[in-house]
Parts: sequence; structure tokens; C-alpha cells
Amino acid sequence: MKLWDKEISTEQRILAFTTGKDPVYDLELAPYDVLGSMAHTIMLSKVGLIKKEDASILVDELMHIFGQAQKGELELGEGIEDIHSQVEMMLINKLGDLGKTIHTGRSRNDQVMVDIKLFLREELNHLVNQVRDLALILGKQAHAYSDVMMPGYTHMQVAMPSSFGLWLGAYAEALADDLTFMQGIYSVVNQNPLGSAAGFGSSFPVDRGLTTKLLAFENMHISSVNAQMNRGKTEWYVGTGISAVASTLSRLAMDAVLFMGQNFNFLTLPSELTTGSSIMPHKKNPDVLELIRAKCNRLTQTPSGISAVTGNLISGYHRDFQILKEILHPALDELRECLSMMQYVMERIKVNK
Repeated sequence: MKLWDKEISTEQRILAFTTGKDPVYDLELAPYDVLGSMAHTIMLSKVGLIKKEDASILVDELMHIFGQAQKGELELGEGIEDIHSQVEMMLINKLGDLGKTIHTGRSRNDQVMVDIKLFLREELNHLVNQVRDLALILGKQAHAYSDVMMPGYTHMQVAMPSSFGLWLGAYAEALADDLTFMQGIYSVVNQNPLGSAAGFGSSFPVDRGLTTKLLAFENMHISSVNAQMNRGKTEWYVGTGISAVASTLSRLAMDAVLFMGQNFNFLTLPSELTTGSSIMPHKKNPDVLELIRAKCNRLTQTPSGISAVTGNLISGYHRDFQILKEILHPALDELRECLSMMQYVMERIKVNK
């Protein structure tokens, strides 16, 4: 089943190519797709496009599907193109023609866009919490080592007396700056596109203000064209947030790796957090920090990867946007993993007094 099905079937080879890896990432959007459909259904009832009792039946069934989605129990059935089609097919199988009414006044374009916005909004919340937690740990360590002296460097040369408290506190503040940056990104993401349809509005009397409230968006996109133009731009904004945090983590990792070397001998990690050598048993290698550095250096290129896909597109929807999930979703997962690991390391790192 495809929401866009036409009279003449598309070749299977073409379908396989155009679908690509999308189903894998689609399942991550499942809970948000159901939430968007709930809000849309309630709105359709409020404006009189469907009966209240029908809306109640639809919402009850959507709640059941939402529970499955949260548990990771949803799968795309054979011949089902994406999660949006899957949810609608489940409604039709259970409720018959009533299930078809859920798409009234809605395009797959604004349906997908609201899913992405809801997903990224929650992902940003997770990232903000992790960045804050790491900043607090660095602040705590800065206080603990506030009186332990170290040289300050410029041009990689010893320059002025400094302290480990000053060094650790600098990274805590850098992460606070990243949080401020991410708050701005969150405000851009937190705008409702639902009701913009394919980018040119709907002939149905949809109430965009109501869905904005129901989905707890801060604002809505006033221009329906701009709502769809935000596809790609929204991902790029989030990508710049990923890049900013990754840049801070990479720099911190580089400092820590350098300061653990025998030529500096400023820092020590517990042996269980390091790796050894097959030929040099005295080695305690900071592989975990080196991999954080490498992964985060790669993550700083996330906005460039997104721009490479979207840079020369005119206004309106393009299928090109589909592969942005292949860039952004793994980047979000990898940054969260790096934040978690850096927090674990910085809680246990010791300054050699």
C-alpha cells in the first residue's frame, strides 16, 4: 500500500531503489506519526469534517497503535512503503472505511514534516539533558581541582600559569554556550507544519491553531510554502547543533589525550578505562578518548553532508530529502553515545597533583 498509488503500477526495481534504507529510519518516527494523526483526527472532528463519535473510535485505535510503536512492536507489512501507510492500513483493517478518513485535509508532505519535527524536538531534549549533565560534571571536577596548578599554553608553548580548575571550567562553559545555541535551534524546530498539506495549503477548513496546541508546538509556520521549505533546513539546523557539541567534545578529548601522555603526565585514567599493547605491556592507551575525538571530528561535518543534498533545490518538496535521515539519525545516535562515554570518563579521570 502506498498513499500515492496510481492506476499504473511502478516497477518493483524502481520502488526498491526509491525506498532505499528509509523503512529502517521510518520505524523511529512511528510514535510521532501516530501522535500527529491523533491531533489531526481531533481537529477534523472539531471543525466538523468527521463525526465526534468516529473521531473517538479513531483516537482509541491510534492509542493502541501508539502503545505498539513505543514498545518497538510495529513492523512494515509486505508491500507497505512506509510507516505512514502502515498506520493507515492498520486503521483500515480494523475500522474499514472509517480508517481512510484520517487522511482528510492532509498530504503526506505535512504528515512527514510533523513527524520529523516531533522526533527532532524530543531528540534535542535528550541531547540538551546529556550536555547539561556533562557540563555539571566538568564544573564539579573544576571545583575539586581549582587549586591544582598547570601551565597554560599558546602555540603549544608554555605561556602562563593556570589551573586544572580553569581548564575544566572552560569546557563546562563551552558546553553551556552549546546549550544556548541548541535552544535557538529548538525554537526553529518547534513550529507546526501540519495543515500546510503539500506546501500550498488545503481547501478544507483545517484549524492549524488547534493542532499547534494539541502537539505542544510553540508556534506554527504561517506560510504553507515555508512550512515545506523547512524540510532540509530543519535537519541542517539540528546538524549544526550536533556539529557544535561534537567540536567541543573533540577538543576536550584531544586535550585529555595529550595531557595523559608521558611527556605531560597531567592526567590519569583508571586502568579499566584504557587498553594495552600486544608488545609493550607498560602501555595504558586512551582509546576511548581517541575514538570520541575521531567520531566527533566526523560529526562536525554533519551540516556539510546535509547541505550537499539540499544546497541547490528550489522551493517545494523533493524526494532528495528522504536520504537526510541516513545522515541525521545515525549522527544523533553517535553524538549521544559520545556524550555518554565522555561523561563516564570525566567522572573518573584523575589529575596528577
